[in-house]
Amino acid sequence: MSVFPTPPTVVKPPPVKRQWLSFQVRLWLTWGVMLCLFAALFMSFDLKFAIVAAKWQNLVGLHLSPNGFLQGAALTLFLCFCSIWLSLALGFATALARLSNSAVAFGIASFYASFFRGTPLLIQILLIYLGLPQLGVVPGAISAGIIALSLNYGAYLSEIFRAGIIGVSQGQRNAAAALGMGPTVTFWQIVLPQAMRTIIPPTTSQFISMLKDSSLVSVMGVWEVMFLAQSYGRSSYRYIEMLTTAAVIYWLLSIGLELIQARLERHYGKAYLHGR
Repeated sequence: MSVFPTPPTVVKPPPVKRQWLSFQVRLWLTWGVMLCLFAALFMSFDLKFAIVAAKWQNLVGLHLSPNGFLQGAALTLFLCFCSIWLSLALGFATALARLSNSAVAFGIASFYASFFRGTPLLIQILLIYLGLPQLGVVPGAISAGIIALSLNYGAYLSEIFRAGIIGVSQGQRNAAAALGMGPTVTFWQIVLPQAMRTIIPPTTSQFISMLKDSSLVSVMGVWEVMFLAQSYGRSSYRYIEMLTTAAVIYWLLSIGLELIQARLERHYGKAYLHGR
């Protein structure tokens, strides 16, 4: 038996497989290939680009409508911008009411969320636009669309906010109480910032859905993207050109929201960067 200690066995790490191209480059190449295939599919429809060139400025909203107001994508963004802030306020208030100990607040919040999540958005738009005048309130088409979108998506956002808030560990609240923080300070400084990391992705998905569902406001004659695409397609008998242009516009607007989402995720996920 040797008196000298046996040297420890050195385990060599597995060789690292080298990538000729970085992840970012391969990602953009994949997007480029998919985009080319997508463009080739639409080119097979024998599109008349002269019609698109003549109408795209109106669809984008570079020109005002005959009544001097916004139209096309500019009007769609206006509808969504107003509806986003109203739905955020409604969703946050409803979530707090669902988490409160008040039976009245819980009952009102749960009834509101149940109704607006359980009925189609188109029916809600028509009920507000055609029903309120019977009560003596006559909203404009744009106002009715904003109210309907806000009420509908506020109900969905309330569940997202509630899930994010209750998803924060109780230990975080206990630690804040041990440091002498009150419930209000604990909620705003400890709970809500941590909940935002969970809340942001599904909330942005709801806003992207709102962007597309704003096309339902066209049933009231609002000159947004879908209304113009259908009108121009009907007058020129070239529906595919106009619908394709509208689809590209909606897609670009959605990409803009996705970029905002990525920025917010990086901001609220700073504490988790090293644990990815």
